Amino acid sequence: MNGLKRFGVAAALGTMLATGGAITWAQQEPGPIERAGEKLDEAGRTLRQGLERGFNRTKEVVRESFEKTRDRVNDMNVEARVYGRLHWDKRLETSTFVLSSEAQGIVTLRGSVPTVEARKHAVELAADTVGVTRVVDQLAVQTETETIEADPAPASLTRPRVRPTTPAPAPAPE
Repeated sequence: MNGLKRFGVAAALGTMLATGGAITWAQQEPGPIERAGEKLDEAGRTLRQGLERGFNRTKEVVRESFEKTRDRVNDMNVEARVYGRLHWDKRLETSTFVLSSEAQGIVTLRGSVPTVEARKHAVELAADTVGVTRVVDQLAVQTETETIEADPAPASLTRPRVRPTTPAPAPAPE
């Protein structure tokens, strides 16, 4: 039993030394490897936070760009619908149109129409088109031109005028 006691005391002493050594080791300042690990962890956290902020900003930019593109596509569809209505209307056959859509359903009509009634009709058609919120009317009404035949010009206006020049010297006496 004596040997057993010795073994127990030795085991207890060994455990105390090992535990004391672990406590002492954990309380020491971190070495270069531990400091490098901490710096890498910190850099990873910073990178993750930056990426999250950057990702969120990128999402905002993409969303804004998508919304602008969607609005432009919708505007193009509005332009096509207005063009179709004006182009196929029999009362506007002799009219010429240039259409543009600036933003969110605002359509500008340019060109010429034969009468004031045709102008009014074109603006109403455009305004009643699905997706149009406002019509900017820049249409011109064609005026009828009347040909007037002029009297022939008097002969005095059609003959070339001769300007007097300095008199020719008189011939010398022989």
